[in-house]
Amino acid sequence: MLVWIYWIVTLTIATYASVYVIKKMPENGFTVLTAFYVVYLVASQVLATRIIVFDLGFYSFFAPAAVFIYPFIAQVVDMINEVYGEKRTHISILIAFATQVLFVLFIGMVAGLTPAPFFELEDAWKSLFGLSIRITIASWVSFLICSNLDAWIFASLKKHFSQREENFKHDTLINPYIWLRSGASDIVNLTLDSLIFVFIAFYGVMPVLPLVIGQLISKNIIGFLDNPWFVFYKKLLTK
Repeated sequence: MLVWIYWIVTLTIATYASVYVIKKMPENGFTVLTAFYVVYLVASQVLATRIIVFDLGFYSFFAPAAVFIYPFIAQVVDMINEVYGEKRTHISILIAFATQVLFVLFIGMVAGLTPAPFFELEDAWKSLFGLSIRITIASWVSFLICSNLDAWIFASLKKHFSQREENFKHDTLINPYIWLRSGASDIVNLTLDSLIFVFIAFYGVMPVLPLVIGQLISKNIIGFLDNPWFVFYKKLLTK
């Protein structure tokens, strides 16, 4: 139960803070959203090193702990796209990708240093941060493909349904066209990311089907649950 409280609080803080900066300090909005994007992305890389039991009540499976925050990465892409458009979203994705390259290079740099003789956690540290080349490549390829595709789908749906969305006379929270572009773009992103990453990283080494199923289910469940925060974000922007 506590994990869901943390999850709700962190998403709410990120959403409120983003809207506040965009409305009160618009010149800093893109920077703040990109910063949230990078923080969630780096955190997901670290949290992915811990495999957890994802319990649905009637069915349990294993998945990286990062599934609790990774879907929000897809949502931040939508948040940037909503305000600043597809072109600047692709720029933000490239910035985030550059930080991932630096993150891996920093780990490699430190891993090459000689540990102190009294440092007793060397093996644990290497097991957590000793990323293989194959897993790193899988992460980078899936990120670039899926994030840019997400940005394109979101922008295309927004353009296609823009008139219908504007003509919708009821509350923003129930506008189906806002839910559609956020949900559809995230589903494609999260589903394709699971397939690309697992197959590149683990094909021929581990049974990929259970890994794919676990990530598909967990990421899309969390992705579905965090969609209301995007709709709430949109409503706050229009106030």
